[in-house]
Amino acid sequence: MKPSGEWGIALLPFKNNPIRINVMWKLIVINVAVIGIAIWLAGVSVKDYACLLFANYPSVSPEDSVAFTQTMQTFLIKASLLAVVIAGVFHFYFVKKLLHPLKKLSDATRQMAQGEMPEPLSVHVRDEIGQLTVDFNQLSLKLRQVDELRKKMLSDIAHELRTPLTNINGYLEALSTGIIKGSREMYESLHEESIRITRLVEQLHQLNVWQAKKISNEQELKVLPIHKIIESCIDHFALKFKSRGITLRCNIESAQVVGDEDGLIQALHNLLTNVLQYDQGGWVTIVGKLNDSHNDYRVTITNIGQSIPDEQASLIFERFYRLDSSRSRDTGGSGLGLSLVKEIVEQQGGKTGLHSVGNEHSFWLTVPVH
Repeated sequence: MKPSGEWGIALLPFKNNPIRINVMWKLIVINVAVIGIAIWLAGVSVKDYACLLFANYPSVSPEDSVAFTQTMQTFLIKASLLAVVIAGVFHFYFVKKLLHPLKKLSDATRQMAQGEMPEPLSVHVRDEIGQLTVDFNQLSLKLRQVDELRKKMLSDIAHELRTPLTNINGYLEALSTGIIKGSREMYESLHEESIRITRLVEQLHQLNVWQAKKISNEQELKVLPIHKIIESCIDHFALKFKSRGITLRCNIESAQVVGDEDGLIQALHNLLTNVLQYDQGGWVTIVGKLNDSHNDYRVTITNIGQSIPDEQASLIFERFYRLDSSRSRDTGGSGLGLSLVKEIVEQQGGKTGLHSVGNEHSFWLTVPVH
């Protein structure tokens, strides 16, 4: 990074670039030249007019007129030089103060280009440069958050894959060396670990597909009977709920919505799977109805589940987020189901959320009405 006294801004993004323009001095030279020309023209005009008046005065001799002109000429030169110097000093101060935040922005941008995240810049003014600094700080913060999420995601993926792969490798190594013999239970365990890896990879694939999809409202979204889609999903899970002893209550209002059918089915399946995995109350209520303005259709799935602290409720739809910090395979999934729900719904112009009262949780999503 350049020292703070250097005000040059590089034209090319190379540290030792020989082609540089010192912006501050360039501005000073140009503006002082303009000020000097303006002062000189104004001074010459005043001097010539004063000399003309003095020469036309009846009692003034030609010698006095020449002497007066020379005096005015000398005074004009001194006054003009003094005015230019004073203007240059003030101009230097204000230009330096004006370009100081730009210098900081330049240094911070260079840090970012080198892969370093700069600290937030202080904002002392409320003009365009101040707003530019605020926007840069927001961009820097967003990039920092994205980088942290990327690192966390890679760490979570590695953690999710490490356990089943370690188990599979351990069993296979023991089988290959003859330490243990194959049995039905062992093969079922290996198959379970394989299914877990497959499920994680498939969820990652689905999430990336929906993030890259960018649905076009005119081409891909269709008018759908949302009540039939909900009823179809309920029928699919009815036996699973019954086998788990979960009582199902429904109140579904008929409506036509605009959306992607496969996406809505995927989102509802993920929410109902979440109920099966975490239910602790033995009941679930599914409500589908139009909002008061009839602009959106809201689906709410309510049940009793694991307690969710208030400070963690806003993170429940993030990738790989799980309440169980140990990430045990016996207490939860991969942490991608709800993030996939959020991505699908938002792609279709809807919203997702969670409302909790104690251990009673209401996951909801909205879809635009036709």
